[in-house]
Amino acid sequence: MSLFLLRKPYLFWFILGAVIYIPFLGSSHLFDWDEINFAESAREMIKSGDYLSVQINFMPFWEKPPLFIWLQALSFQFFGTFTDSAWTSMEFAARFPNALIGIATLLTLYRIGAKHFSPKMGHLWAFSYLAAITPHVYASSGIIDPLFNLLIFLGVYYLIQSYWKNFAGKELLISAIFIGLALLTKGPVALLIWGLTAVVYFLLHRHEWSRLMSWLKALTWVSIIAILFFVSWYGIIALKFGSGIISDFFAYQIRLLTTGDAGHGQPFYYHALVLLFGCFPISIWAISPLISRKSEVNLATKEERDLSVWFRILFWVVLILFSLVKTKIVHYSSMCWIPLSFFSARVLYDWVLGFSTWKKWYSVGLLVSGLLFSFILSLVPYIGSHSFDFIPMIQDKFVQGNLQAPVYWSGYEILIGIAFALAILYSVARKGAVNAMRIHYLMISSIVIIMLYMRIVVPKIEGYTQATVIDFYESKVGQKVYIETVGFKSFAHLLYFQKQSASPDGEALLQMKRVDRPCYFIMKNDVDDAMKYHPNISFMKEENGFLFFKHK
Repeated sequence: MSLFLLRKPYLFWFILGAVIYIPFLGSSHLFDWDEINFAESAREMIKSGDYLSVQINFMPFWEKPPLFIWLQALSFQFFGTFTDSAWTSMEFAARFPNALIGIATLLTLYRIGAKHFSPKMGHLWAFSYLAAITPHVYASSGIIDPLFNLLIFLGVYYLIQSYWKNFAGKELLISAIFIGLALLTKGPVALLIWGLTAVVYFLLHRHEWSRLMSWLKALTWVSIIAILFFVSWYGIIALKFGSGIISDFFAYQIRLLTTGDAGHGQPFYYHALVLLFGCFPISIWAISPLISRKSEVNLATKEERDLSVWFRILFWVVLILFSLVKTKIVHYSSMCWIPLSFFSARVLYDWVLGFSTWKKWYSVGLLVSGLLFSFILSLVPYIGSHSFDFIPMIQDKFVQGNLQAPVYWSGYEILIGIAFALAILYSVARKGAVNAMRIHYLMISSIVIIMLYMRIVVPKIEGYTQATVIDFYESKVGQKVYIETVGFKSFAHLLYFQKQSASPDGEALLQMKRVDRPCYFIMKNDVDDAMKYHPNISFMKEENGFLFFKHK
């Protein structure tokens, strides 16, 4: 294997990424909101034949640009999804683009590490990214952010390349293209992250102040070209739907920055904790070079040291920016994953080469964080298999109903967390000095544990949260009926019912005395009585926290 790694490194990381990211893509339904939201927009593109517009409920959807959704639509068409000739599940096809993006990220990290440091550094960087929990999970999801992160990172990387060549035009153009594509993936925050990273680097290096005009010219040209990508698409959309769609988009972006939108307000330190536990185990030893530049004395060239400075700035820009933003969701700080994995690789690289030693607090951090995380991994299936014992302890009526879902647990699922705890203990608490082989074993264990958890436990969790209503939606596919949710936001009924055209929303249908076809309403069991006892509907059933009604 080591010979293969040396001779065919790109093929090695391609195969390994495919083996890890692809097999279990279809093991659970897509999750409401984001996964289903993007997949539904891609389905509506195919159904309507309008590949220019992003739609939800066959109406303009202004929250997200189209690039990732185009990739999902292409994947759906490749796999024949929503046709009789489909050869994979819809869930597999929706998540497949991110698996490819995950593989592309591994190849990119190996290439940059090998080019500027050594092949060993490239391998350790890709390995670190692969071993971290949240990057692994998101590469097997249908969420936009892995593509967004890779494009921003490449935009920053090619800006660095241009800066080293006195702002060479070719590298600036490539940087602009990547940032332009990032803008078409998720919006203007891509340009904000890229620009802040460059500005902070400039401000921290006084010797660059005399080149202010060169910096301004370079950043301006990249910004103009990148914005042209964004404006070209939104200009066409504005001509089609009116300029209001643009003002709505920017109002949404401002709302995310200034309010805890959709109930996603969290404390300032939220993202620091997310990265600490979400990127376990690599986050533990990556902390040291992120907060101190002492290890840079081990770097052989100015180029290596400069890359470390740029990536450190990128990490802190993202972390501080999204800690200040009022809306906080796990993947908002996900751009930190790539520089975090770089500094993980730096620590491992210096250690393997004998430039540094394994610090005792690394082991303590791994034990404390890892055993806590392992406990949570075991606690979830334990609660699931003893759900009726926990229901009386829970105040939320809807969650009480969810836990009544008939999800089968063998009892062995708890062993996944226990196995991870044993792997941690073996790696850092076993007698004798911690060595590289033990840490590599821990990283491999992390990869295997997350694969098992996503295959075995996550589908069971989904069995509580949404499988009940998705089964109902799927039972109505092809029927001439309305299905709408009332009292809560969801996209699941659009995708899993495979809605064929636009229709009034749930509350509008609820007020109608007569409807032209059977009409079903889904509510949560904690909905207001005014909705529950509305005169235009009749109760059908209550199941696992959801209420089902039919229009009279």
